Amino acid sequence: MGLRDWLPRSWRPAPGPGQTPVYVDDPSFDSWEVVRDFADLRTARAWHQSLVDAGIEAALTADWPLDRFGHGDIALRVPADRWSEAEWHLSNLD
Repeated sequence: MGLRDWLPRSWRPAPGPGQTPVYVDDPSFDSWEVVRDFADLRTARAWHQSLVDAGIEAALTADWPLDRFGHGDIALRVPADRWSEAEWHLSNLD
């Protein structure tokens, strides 16, 4: 049992960039727009965290499970009405 297991859920910190989930074949994100594609999970999580830190809701999705090294076709998605804002934010990071 880890330290986080006994803490009430409301006191637990949000997952950091190293724990951001990848939603595999999840239709609930089909209406969201892709702002970037990545080949590795570590890079995708870092860019995802940048959007979250800017207050932009974002999710990482994939059509197929990633390999054991965290490689695959990973999409960074945002709600359709936030695409322009997310694109502007990420373009200024390039």
